[in-house]
Amino acid sequence: MDDLTNKLQKYAQLIIRSGCNLQPGQELLLSASTDTCEFARIVTAEAYKQGARRVTVRFADEKITRLHYENCALEVFESFPQWQALLNNSMAAEGAAVLMLLSEDPLALVGIDQKKLVAQSRASYEACKPYHDTISEGKLVWCIVGAAAPGWASHVYPDLPVDVAVEKLWQAILATVRVDAEDPVAAWEEHRSSFNERKAWLNAQGFDRLHYKNSLGTDLVVGLNDKGLWQGGGDVTVTGTEFFPNMPTEEIFTTPNRLRADGVVYSSMPLIHYGSPVEDFSITFKDGKVTRCTARVGQDVLEAIFSVDEGAGRLGECALVPWSSPIQQSGVLFYNTLYDENASCHLAVGKGFSDCFEGGQQMSEDELLAAGVNKSATHVDFMIGTADLSIDGIKPDGSVLPLFEQGNWVF
Repeated sequence: MDDLTNKLQKYAQLIIRSGCNLQPGQELLLSASTDTCEFARIVTAEAYKQGARRVTVRFADEKITRLHYENCALEVFESFPQWQALLNNSMAAEGAAVLMLLSEDPLALVGIDQKKLVAQSRASYEACKPYHDTISEGKLVWCIVGAAAPGWASHVYPDLPVDVAVEKLWQAILATVRVDAEDPVAAWEEHRSSFNERKAWLNAQGFDRLHYKNSLGTDLVVGLNDKGLWQGGGDVTVTGTEFFPNMPTEEIFTTPNRLRADGVVYSSMPLIHYGSPVEDFSITFKDGKVTRCTARVGQDVLEAIFSVDEGAGRLGECALVPWSSPIQQSGVLFYNTLYDENASCHLAVGKGFSDCFEGGQQMSEDELLAAGVNKSATHVDFMIGTADLSIDGIKPDGSVLPLFEQGNWVF
């Protein structure tokens, strides 16, 4: 346990220094589960060591959250508490760094009325729009990381005693973020640099569309924006502060044209959405819009995802992750999108990224929408990568350049 305690301290340092790049005098808004209270204390202490002006911690409890959904009427979720919106919006206005510790039990909300979850998603987005706009405009540092908790650990390692499962999950989490490196902060800067050559190459190609195929049955063509940009390996605010929105991260991604997706795509890993699983599913697109979806498990959850608003049934992201990703090679199925999306090529329906469009962070939502960048109150990633996935990049003149063969980069 002493070894784990030391690693958790190094993890907290990495999160604050590299993930959030917290500046002296800056505020930090930390969201965490009551199951991860001890680690939240370690992170808070590290933030103060880095000179945080104040750390505001907002705890949630999955069992209480479930009680809310079980006992409150639908109309309750059609509005959002003003105090919570004020907290988010005011923190964004203050220039706070926003940090989220993810630790959800994958089955925490199984059986909950999906209409309530959709209503809450819509209401929270509208009430906290200044907060979300600040993120989209590149003015806010935000970071999402994982923290082991009993419910999650027991799902990943169902045959182990809970305490053993939690420690094993911690070790798996720590391995994904290079905590074992002699200098984790330096290791992450090297990791950031490792993306640059491939991003530059992709941005120089001017691909018009991507064609995905594999033996599951995926046969999908995704059209790209003519001013689209490939990103990955970290982010930077408009004022030049570098940070990592996700730790871990192994993806290079862009925002496709919301009107240009045709064909069918099959999932390669389970999707956990708001505490409910969706497994063995397929999605059919026509002219960029979801026209059909089927799932062996979670059909109602999948349909609810696309019902949030008009943009929820269109693509907002396509991300390239090689099968050789260290997270894929670890053999751990995390049942958590933060990790599983970095083990597999993935797509996302919902909101697109303004920084994946040339000049996008200076454009309004409506201008971006007209240019092809999707607009939505949601953003849901789902994994499609397999060991035999092929992806061809197709240029405007019709010439084809293979990007992925057998699940990995060709070059």
